[in-house]
Order: sequence, then C-alpha cells, then structure tokens
Amino acid sequence: MQNLNELSPLALAFMGDAIHTCFVREKVLQGQRNKLDNYHNLAKNSCNALNQKQILEKIEPLLTEEEKDIVRRARNAHSKHKAKNFDEETYKKATSFEALIGFLYLSQNYERLNLFLEMSIEL
Repeated sequence: MQNLNELSPLALAFMGDAIHTCFVREKVLQGQRNKLDNYHNLAKNSCNALNQKQILEKIEPLLTEEEKDIVRRARNAHSKHKAKNFDEETYKKATSFEALIGFLYLSQNYERLNLFLEMSIEL
C-alpha cells in the first residue's frame, strides 16, 4: 500500500465505510436468526450518517493527535456529493468517522480499529 498520507481523506472514508458496514453486518448475523429484511434494517440503522456522527462525538476524547488530524482533514475535504437525508455537518462528521476507520484499517492498527468499532455498536 502506498503511503497513507498520500491518500485523500475521501479515499480513506471509502475504505472506512466498507469496513464499518462489514463489521456491523457481522454483528447483526451473530445475533438472533432473522429474515433478510430484518438483517438489512438492523444494519442500516447502525450505518447511517447520524449514527456515525454520534459515534465520532463519542470517541473524539480518545483520539490521538494523528487520529485527530485524519478527522480534521476528512471534515475539511470537499466532496462532489451532497448530503441527501442529513445536514452537511452530520455528513461531514460521518465522513470523518469513516476516514478514521479506513486509516486505522489500512495502517493495520487493529487494536484501535477494534476499540472504535466495538464502541460503535454500543451506541
């Protein structure tokens, strides 16, 4: 993998979105048996922008300086996509959370990654 500092914050968010969604879906499957629609609804409720914003606000006091920098860069990144169902602040914080997750995954910092992912389902 190239130097992570060369990746845009939105590229990190692209990866982080996939990692967070996969983690949530795995947790949903570990729960009780459900119909496919129920699995989807359970996962969807954890993987939306409002929930991701709330997760970021919950973990912010625990972030290292490097992690805070990733979050700041992602929050300030310019995206061509407009928020559909949430206000811009919520969307930017959700993108920042996803970028942080992507960064931790790609930097193989699995201890911090797992800490924040586990905290994300406790919300």
